[in-house]
Amino acid sequence: MGDPVKKRKKYMTPTHPWQKDRIDEEKEIKRKYGLKNKKEIWKAQSFLRNMRGQARNLLAATSEQAEKETNDFLNRLKNLSILKDDADLDGVLALGIQDVLDRRLQSLVVRKGMAKTADQARQMITHGHVMVNGKRVSAPSYLVKKEEEETIAFFNGSPFLNKSSEPAHAPAQKPPKKMKVEKPKEEEDEEDGE
Repeated sequence: MGDPVKKRKKYMTPTHPWQKDRIDEEKEIKRKYGLKNKKEIWKAQSFLRNMRGQARNLLAATSEQAEKETNDFLNRLKNLSILKDDADLDGVLALGIQDVLDRRLQSLVVRKGMAKTADQARQMITHGHVMVNGKRVSAPSYLVKKEEEETIAFFNGSPFLNKSSEPAHAPAQKPPKKMKVEKPKEEEDEEDGE
């Protein structure tokens, strides 16, 4: 299985580094979902690649154990809301990277209206302002389960808790203008008379 101390990569890099179409597509996905870097895209692609490979293996198998594993596999993806409730193994093969990225905590915070942009949602999460199921979660890439989706909220000590209905960054108010102090007329007459 490997040494538990040694960290393993959870993604595969592209086979060719300079493909304009792929680079442009990754740039658009990175901008849309507010991802930190392309490594997060590659992790989602690897997760999806592994799910598809498992689905292909289960489609080819015919034993009772394969049926049990198929049900467990589909239930896992339905629990993450990556798959619809009526989907089968063919539905797994039709999944795209957007289906996985839409289930990230960062995407759901934006969708719920807790943040205006994906970048703001990422910052709120990493700074510990968001909790899921009563626990603080500081990983924007956390895949939210179906039953946890309703429990996403601001952490109790968060400054965003009171401002959830207001815009996240209200424009700064200008200080009031200084008022001119008028001298009383008596003082003006005395100064003119001297």
